[in-house]
Amino acid sequence: MALHVRGVLLPDDEVRDLWLVGDRITFEPVPGAETIADGGFVLPGLVDAHCHIGIARGATPITSLDQARALARIDRDAGVLAIRDAGSPFPYPELEDEPDLPRMVRAGRHIAPPRRYLRDIGVEVEAAQVAATVAEQAAAGSGWVKLVGDWIDRGVGDLAPAWDADTMAAAVAAAHAAGVRAAVHTFSESAVEIMVRAGVDSVEHGTGLSLDLIDLMARQGTALIPTMINIQTFGHIADQARPKFPGYADHMIALRDRFPEVVRSAYEAGVPIFVGTDAGGGIDHGLAAEEMLLLHEQAGMSTEDVLAAATWRAREWLGFPGLVDGGLADLVVYSDDPRRDLRVVREPTRIVLRGRVIR
Repeated sequence: MALHVRGVLLPDDEVRDLWLVGDRITFEPVPGAETIADGGFVLPGLVDAHCHIGIARGATPITSLDQARALARIDRDAGVLAIRDAGSPFPYPELEDEPDLPRMVRAGRHIAPPRRYLRDIGVEVEAAQVAATVAEQAAAGSGWVKLVGDWIDRGVGDLAPAWDADTMAAAVAAAHAAGVRAAVHTFSESAVEIMVRAGVDSVEHGTGLSLDLIDLMARQGTALIPTMINIQTFGHIADQARPKFPGYADHMIALRDRFPEVVRSAYEAGVPIFVGTDAGGGIDHGLAAEEMLLLHEQAGMSTEDVLAAATWRAREWLGFPGLVDGGLADLVVYSDDPRRDLRVVREPTRIVLRGRVIR
């Protein structure tokens, strides 16, 4: 049965009627359609652009499709209807088309240096194997690969790039040659510089960004997914590391404390910014609304730009059409205007995924 929704459509900011016929949007009236929302503010479904459906709390790899489904439904029930899985140790391509799960694009497994990443999460390879591994993981994912650009080097006692600069640049080139985009995890100043100059497509976290690199990202169109909710955990990470690695601990605290201004500078420079929580590992699923609030309150993004970063711009970036004629039938409805009070995004009154009412 066709569904009918009437409300203030954002970002158009006008009252519109839309009809959902199967998994598509139309603005042409459909006789006999069931009205499921009459009033409120209508947006495309939220996007979590940095999420890990294959990782449970505590950085534990999942072991079954049912576990992946359960995590994806937590995000879905918070209004997240599209996900970019930024690395999963467990493959689940068959879930991409399940009707009650968010739409997904996946990055395969993390590609990491040996013994310098979370145990059992990534494919750990020496420099000589990086490019070939990128090609393998490009085939295992659906449009992305994920590179671990830096991590603590215990011999150095601080963050350090995963491999030499030439290897890291070659990894980005290998991703592009395979027809996929490359995302890179970076905390440090040195690794993010290597990867941005190498033409990586998205910077995950990016705590080490400088003003010069921010300007370069803006010119190149390199995206930033700040995961501010994750950066708040740096204090705990530093406390655990301080007895053995005090320099690393101090560095992590300094990166955390300057990060809101880094994101603010990126926003003001015009860097594309998208909402991502880093759910899985140290962050619970279902917290996209909290990340949105941090981008507004700490980084100074306007409410409308935060909404764009979580909905219509993010969906366009990932290749999921929004609420346009012929677009995908994914939407959330809020009782009040989230542009006036962004806290509204915590409580969607209606969630429709693939033309089916979830809430």
